[in-house]
Amino acid sequence: MKKPNGGNRVLKKYYNNELLKLKAFFDNELEFYQYFRSGSTYLDFKYFFRGKFDIKLVLDSYYFETDTSFATSHDFKVATILANDLIELYIENQLIMLENKENTEKSQRKHNVKMTWTGSKVALVELMYALHTEGVFNNGAADLKEIAEYFEHIFDIDLGQYRRVFLEIRARKSDKTKFITTINEQLLKRMEDSDEVI
Repeated sequence: MKKPNGGNRVLKKYYNNELLKLKAFFDNELEFYQYFRSGSTYLDFKYFFRGKFDIKLVLDSYYFETDTSFATSHDFKVATILANDLIELYIENQLIMLENKENTEKSQRKHNVKMTWTGSKVALVELMYALHTEGVFNNGAADLKEIAEYFEHIFDIDLGQYRRVFLEIRARKSDKTKFITTINEQLLKRMEDSDEVI
């Protein structure tokens, strides 16, 4: 209910502050929290018997305002721990959603723009192998399969058995890098064209 209206940065700050509040609660109640989480029962007769409480235990002030015939000294604390677990899970999910939203916004340069490869599959395979060889993806750490899957996704194309296609490219009698040679020539021609508008 207190969530502010604002952008992702404001919401992330708010959610992280709420997580800090939950952590502060657990830090303050660490002894009982560890007892409860460990599944211990040796102090249950002090914590969870109605009408009885041990003044030596750390008691919250609200206990003295409750109906002692109904409530125990630590039942509300257990309920708070369980509720905080759910709140923490909710907040972490909200932070993940914000992170995913930011990543999506960054990756979307324009809406509904789809680039489709209209050249031949052989040409794309040749280009893909050249780029992989040059190590231009992830500082050379991306493997060929990852690059192929990425190309298939962004260009909406099925490359099929691209390794076999590469073997066929290698087996060419002349101009093994036909596509790369062609684009190199076309780019040089474009550079030499003095009327080219950049």
